[in-house]
Amino acid sequence: MRNVPNAEALPVPTERGGATEKSLGPLPEWRLSDLYPGMDSPEYKADLEQVERESAAFTARFRGQLADLANSADASARLHDAIRQYEAIEDRMGRIISYAGLIYASDTTNPAHGKFYGDAQERITALSSDLLFFMLELNRLDDALIDRLAAIEPLRHFQPWLTDLRRDKPYQLEDRIEQVFHEKSVTGRGAWNRLFDETMASLRFEIDGESLTLEPTLGRLQDSDPHKRKSAAEALSKTLSENLRLFTLVTNTLAKDKEISDRWRGFQDVADSRHLANRVEREVVDAMVSAIEAAYPRLSHRYYALKAKWFGREALDFWDRNAPLPKVEQRTIPWTEARDTVLDAYAGFSDELSMIARRFFDESWIDAPVRAGKSPGAFAHPTVPSSHPYILVNYLGKPRDVMTLAHELGHGVHQVLAGPNGALMAPTPLTLAETASVFGEMLTFRKILAATTNPLERKALLASKVEDMINTVVRQVAFYSFERRVHIERRNGELTSEQLNAIWLDVQTKSLGPAIRLGPGYEVFWAYIPHFIHSPFYVYAYAFGDCLVNSLYGVYQKADPRFVDHYFDLLKAGGTKHHSELLAPFGLDARDPSFWQIGLKVIEDMIGELEAMG
Repeated sequence: MRNVPNAEALPVPTERGGATEKSLGPLPEWRLSDLYPGMDSPEYKADLEQVERESAAFTARFRGQLADLANSADASARLHDAIRQYEAIEDRMGRIISYAGLIYASDTTNPAHGKFYGDAQERITALSSDLLFFMLELNRLDDALIDRLAAIEPLRHFQPWLTDLRRDKPYQLEDRIEQVFHEKSVTGRGAWNRLFDETMASLRFEIDGESLTLEPTLGRLQDSDPHKRKSAAEALSKTLSENLRLFTLVTNTLAKDKEISDRWRGFQDVADSRHLANRVEREVVDAMVSAIEAAYPRLSHRYYALKAKWFGREALDFWDRNAPLPKVEQRTIPWTEARDTVLDAYAGFSDELSMIARRFFDESWIDAPVRAGKSPGAFAHPTVPSSHPYILVNYLGKPRDVMTLAHELGHGVHQVLAGPNGALMAPTPLTLAETASVFGEMLTFRKILAATTNPLERKALLASKVEDMINTVVRQVAFYSFERRVHIERRNGELTSEQLNAIWLDVQTKSLGPAIRLGPGYEVFWAYIPHFIHSPFYVYAYAFGDCLVNSLYGVYQKADPRFVDHYFDLLKAGGTKHHSELLAPFGLDARDPSFWQIGLKVIEDMIGELEAMG
């Protein structure tokens, strides 16, 4: 999921920078009226008023009553009714905040959009704070009693949600403390996130007389002109350095905020709260990270040495890391070609998959053009089950843009299929949420590769895929290592900009290897990566998903006639099943340390194929 843009990990340029309206063709914009007709619409105001009434009525009816309700004669039915009501309120609140968030993403620099989003956040946070009692009281009920009630109808429907809820029980605080934590998030963590976003959107990078925003500047790191790549890197370094004091403060503040929360809740490791949210065991993540770090020499070090050789050098400067291969023509891919390529690739796997993906194009669920102030990168927003997902991309017609489209459509299809589980059980843990997106990329890549007969074009395509996989696996684990060191060091006091720069350079040197020259200026590149701000330790989910999909694709290639059915079962499950249960039909087990070697070998084999090409 490129849900929060991270161009350093997965380059997704978002301004036209050479591509023209004519070469790209008409680009779709999303139709947010499916949620509400407008920011000032009566429908939006009516939903806000209704959800406030519903929340007040729900609180009056159930606060302090769940213990008696759970011990009543028809407890299963009455608990089921209460959870259904709670789910309906969650869906309505989700619709409101999703709409506000998408409006904001369409132009983060528009003050009216910022106010609208901020006001919506405050009202929904206040409402959800009042409703916190429900989950807290449910978790105070006797486990044996809940197990017994959830084993019978109609409460059995919510058994997975209740099981997940109780995993949070050891870290649950007293009601009023939970409420303070929740309400203060708007003026605490949420405010710092918004400051980061709006600062990034307002930055300008001066390159050869042009004043560019972040994403087109990053996009130039993929330009075929080495001068443009170097100029972009220098501009990034200059502007980030000028604003480094702010980014250092944001990073320190949010790391401390997380340390306070973790300490109060009793989390032992800095990443344990993320593992809990992902419903994945710490030892599984540790095994994956260890396997990938041990593979650095066989993957990134080996590939970048090969790429340097193609460029006739001993080592590449850091701005050449994602440069296109020499002597390969760079063409602009029109939007319609990108759409048809992805849909055809999906159809080659399953007509149903392709039909669901087509709805995003036909029903205006995608926003593709580059606009000033628009959120950078790409994401798929699930909104709520009573509506449908939306996709944001910044399409420039480059090959990686096609892969990004395939990636986000995978998320979108997954979200559509999981929707029937309802607002409480449709959301999928990040580790599995990346499955459909990365699988969609793999289907698209294999489709394009099979149709490519020109040896040089095939080499360029294969190299691009290897780079994407290295960015997804190796670099995300390096990012995870960076975050771990920052959060651990933050426990000893504030980190200076120089300390953050040093940690960054150390982890990047180890992960990229000697064939990438990390010269002056690169030390500040940690500052613009929003995952570190928005979602601490999110990044390892990319590596988890990529290795998992490599293993899944290997099973698929063996032509198991049940694969498609098992795959759809995995997507439809949403958040109702643990990863071990969902992977068992494929004969895969992420808890087995050898599992990770399967996915890593796929990357190694591709690098070997490139080496054989010379």
